[in-house]
Amino acid sequence: MLRALSKPIRTVLVWQLAVTAAMTLAALLLADSDTALSATAGGAVSILAGLGSAVVAALGKAKSAGGVLVAALRAEAVKFGLALLLLWLVLANYADAVVGVFLGAFVVTMLIFSMAFFVREY
Repeated sequence: MLRALSKPIRTVLVWQLAVTAAMTLAALLLADSDTALSATAGGAVSILAGLGSAVVAALGKAKSAGGVLVAALRAEAVKFGLALLLLWLVLANYADAVVGVFLGAFVVTMLIFSMAFFVREY
């Protein structure tokens, strides 16, 4: 399934995974397991929301400029909706979440996803 995604999307997903792993390791070394798990959860929320958006975008077969715009807006709506849902699920169900670390990891990895624009296709 990931092969159907463009190279820029696959690249930033790998970057997101690497940054999430680095933040998790740093949190584990500098704090405790709840902090590390919060960093992992924040990165995972962003990765899953971006992956959902990319899949929706890849499935769209727009044939006009208007269709491309609608497909892009649909993909962004999916990303936004998934991110909100997953953020809520984590914060509602993980009582020991370190909210600052969780949201920090989420924001950093979400910003990394926006870097797909700068990755070349070849």
